[in-house]
Amino acid sequence: MDSPYLISELPYLEDSSELFAQWAQEPWAIFLDSGRPQIEQGRYDILAARPSTTLVTRGNLTEIRNSDGIRLSPEEPFKLLREVLGEPAEGIPDLPFCGGALGYFSYDLARRLENLPQTTLDPGNIPEMAVGIYDWAVVVDHWERQTYLVARSTPATRKIWPELQQSLRNPASRISRTGFCLQSPIRSNLSWDAYAHAFAKIQHYIQEGDCYQVNFAQRFEAKAAGDSWRVYQDLRRENPAPFGSFLRLPQLSILSSSPERFLRVREGKVETKPIKGTRARRLSPEENLFQIGALTESAKDRAENLMIVDLLRNDLSKTCKLGSVKVPELFQVESFATVHHLVSTVVGELREGCHSLDLLRGCFPGGSITGAPKIRAMEIIEELESIRRGIYCGAIGYIGFDGSMDTNIAIRTLVHADRNIHFWAGGGIVADSDAKREYQESFDKAAALIQVLSRFGITSADHVGG
Repeated sequence: MDSPYLISELPYLEDSSELFAQWAQEPWAIFLDSGRPQIEQGRYDILAARPSTTLVTRGNLTEIRNSDGIRLSPEEPFKLLREVLGEPAEGIPDLPFCGGALGYFSYDLARRLENLPQTTLDPGNIPEMAVGIYDWAVVVDHWERQTYLVARSTPATRKIWPELQQSLRNPASRISRTGFCLQSPIRSNLSWDAYAHAFAKIQHYIQEGDCYQVNFAQRFEAKAAGDSWRVYQDLRRENPAPFGSFLRLPQLSILSSSPERFLRVREGKVETKPIKGTRARRLSPEENLFQIGALTESAKDRAENLMIVDLLRNDLSKTCKLGSVKVPELFQVESFATVHHLVSTVVGELREGCHSLDLLRGCFPGGSITGAPKIRAMEIIEELESIRRGIYCGAIGYIGFDGSMDTNIAIRTLVHADRNIHFWAGGGIVADSDAKREYQESFDKAAALIQVLSRFGITSADHVGG
């Protein structure tokens, strides 16, 4: 009996961006990036292009486009995607991804799940969901130093299989015809006075008992033109992250250097790793040790982290087996190019009959970027943030044909669309937060993105302001 999958081993490259470069200009080309070789936390890179089906959600409708044509569906996007993926497949090679869904779920997709107020400005150019169904992918295993081309064995993939193998054995980078440049300074949508005013309102809500924590963010943007793949190459080199990604979509590009895993599912085992607690990284080893010690010993940061751990335990329990949700690691420090973070780990096991997309729906958006309790925190975010978050604080990643899943929290993420590039940065505000420190923390988190962008135009970090 013929195998339902095609698989071929390819030459290994330490830097997977060299393989991806040949597709980097194509709409729907996606690169899930572990940050290798600059960092060693991650293991796998996943590269894919030319999906057989695409699903794009705007408002109450999702456009499904494939070789049969185009149709519109009012079905809830998570349920619709599960229908398109079908029942979990068996007999899949032992790789993290062997085809399935790749793309993003924006923060604002939560409006299809919860009855939230509609007060923020909607820029109108960012779909709430954009996901492709990919019948083939390249998986790079950096631990084993192996690269695989894998595909579902269909007439279409068998037809292109020799060409794919040849292009990957002899990758040829397609040179962009346009460079990239900023055409205005980077500006924040919040001055210090405006931030302080919002901070005071959050403190009022906390004192009144409405909430315990609210994740509040400011938006940075600049006019920009050209090819953002060049920017991503610099970003991944200078601010590598274990859950990075580059997505080239028809109307926009996404450049993510996220340090945070949202949800991972492998053989029914669930993991989430929320981040809460940040200190800026310093130049000298002695100063860094001081920063790490201050973060580890901070009662405020530990309490803030624990609030989100409890929220995520509750969210996981919606779809996990009774008694399976546990917290094997609390308050671990992870260090990145510009910051140190406090990270915890929550695990569980999916209940029989539950799919990864049920888990994603039940936990969406991630509690680490809303606050607690989640719905009230989201209502306050809607009141105080003047522009919809879009992709920021949503999720980017994959859901395989076998039901496996890995997604990030889309923080430290640039979005290039409509001659504009923007990103957000913020943090969790609790009762004993200090406004100036929280304001500075948002700039600490934005520092790497500002630094990279500043090389492409007139702007430097000194120009950032409200």
